[in-house]
Amino acid sequence: MIDLSSLYQDPVLRSGEAASAPRMAALEAAYSVDVDATSLVAYESTGYLLIIGAERDALECADQLRERLHCTVVATAAANALSEEARRARDDAARVQLLRGEPGELTGHLGRFTMAMRLPDGREVSPAALTRPDRPWFDLVLDLRREPAMRHEVPPFGYYAPAGDSARLIEMLAEIPEMTGEFEKPRFFAYNADICAHGDSGLIGCTRCLDACPTGAIKSLGDLVDVDPYLCQGAGTCTSVCPTGAMTYAYPGPRDQIARIKRMLATFREAGGEQPVLVFHDEESGLERLKSLADGLPPNALPVQLAEIGAAGIDTWLAALAYGASRIVLLDTANVPPTVRAAMREQIDYARQLLDAMDLDGSARLVWLGNADDPGGVLSCTLPPAVGRAASFDTFNEKRGTLRLALDHLYEHAPQRPPVTRLAKGAPFGEIIVDRDACTLCMSCSQVCPTRALTDAGDTPRLSFTEDLCVQCGLCAQACPEDAITLEARFLFDWDERRKPRVLNEEEPFCCIRCGTPFATQSVIGRMTEKLSGHHMFQSDEAIRRLQMCGDCRVTDMFAKDLEGGSKPRWLGPRD
Repeated sequence: MIDLSSLYQDPVLRSGEAASAPRMAALEAAYSVDVDATSLVAYESTGYLLIIGAERDALECADQLRERLHCTVVATAAANALSEEARRARDDAARVQLLRGEPGELTGHLGRFTMAMRLPDGREVSPAALTRPDRPWFDLVLDLRREPAMRHEVPPFGYYAPAGDSARLIEMLAEIPEMTGEFEKPRFFAYNADICAHGDSGLIGCTRCLDACPTGAIKSLGDLVDVDPYLCQGAGTCTSVCPTGAMTYAYPGPRDQIARIKRMLATFREAGGEQPVLVFHDEESGLERLKSLADGLPPNALPVQLAEIGAAGIDTWLAALAYGASRIVLLDTANVPPTVRAAMREQIDYARQLLDAMDLDGSARLVWLGNADDPGGVLSCTLPPAVGRAASFDTFNEKRGTLRLALDHLYEHAPQRPPVTRLAKGAPFGEIIVDRDACTLCMSCSQVCPTRALTDAGDTPRLSFTEDLCVQCGLCAQACPEDAITLEARFLFDWDERRKPRVLNEEEPFCCIRCGTPFATQSVIGRMTEKLSGHHMFQSDEAIRRLQMCGDCRVTDMFAKDLEGGSKPRWLGPRD
């Protein structure tokens, strides 16, 4: 679990003159805020290790580990194999089982790896089942191949792949024996399927969480996604890029994290601090980098510890600026996965565009501090706070609500107050534009909209749109059979305008020519008549008239016509 008290207890970060007293007071106040607990994910490893690689290399590794682990070697290179005599000479007590064959797909995590292999005679077997039939899986894997089986940027716990790096192999051989026993980690995420914008009716919309996950823990289930808690390692980018807040970080949750920041900034001001800079960093390599900068850490730099740098996103950053921060700095390290780095930079760009529109100098307010960047000028901030009066609102674990509160407060106190600003494609705000000439008001778009930004009017052919609810997932455009919908990323600053439903398209209904019931739109009937005009079954006036009837009247008309001709209705079969 995260030891949040380490920030103000560490002597390195207590260095400096008395001017740093506001910082220490702010840290102690922030981390005195209680946070809701999350559930735990438990692993059990009993020491059964699978080693995959060339025979001699794999057996050499097994020899180093056999005293503490049960080793099964799946040898992949026959040219590097032991002779049969040498193989028989190996000590049976070595707890090493040697198999020769072609490894199959490897899946799983610490305590539960599975893999099939094909033997030279063509049979497919489970190496784990041969080792212990009652528990046919491995606890740990050492993959010595140049091309590892698991290529995620952050591999599962228990999977080791040095990829030909001898120094890394030495480190791994020292660590692997320690990975036996029972382990726990927080369940880092919470998922609300009710507001997920991933898919609907077989269509795929938002894939931001899948694209941003460095561990491969998130899979598509069609309309929804599934997160494997055993593969998830808390990178947090799924929560930062999620446009609806369906995916939220669970330890601490957004509400608790933002409450800490709010108290930190308020205490800093009360203690005489000025121009606060929040330095977001992860609890391991980020904290180490922060300590390396401690000698030159300005007294107004306030560390904010996260499990991972991706665990706080645009809602947290903008709320912090609304609470009176002068600058937000995200501390990069060599251990940040490239996928996480790219996702967070993209989110920073969206936030900067919003700040720039209000003349709040987004590039200065929100900074990604890379490994090669000079921290001196970034951390020594002389900017005034983003707002003249700090916000007082409280937040909940509701991302869109937090963004609305933060942006409305920033806008109220901004030097410039434009009505709207364009954003880069992919931003979680915007409108949709409907081509009225192409739209038939079939309402396919409103049926798949996950946030109810698009709504119909029941029996009246009218499509309405509430911009505040739109997350630009694209499901509406996917569902439109006429390609009549275009997405436009932007932010409409006026609260009343954002919340006001506006009509995108409407028509007079087409009423059944027989009973008068509205059942379609004028454009649908017109297009249907036009498209079927050349079909051999619709050459008579009678057939065209039936197109202009509701379903019930169409059946009645066909039935009456058949009776007039003296024949049984053609949909009835012979009586038994």
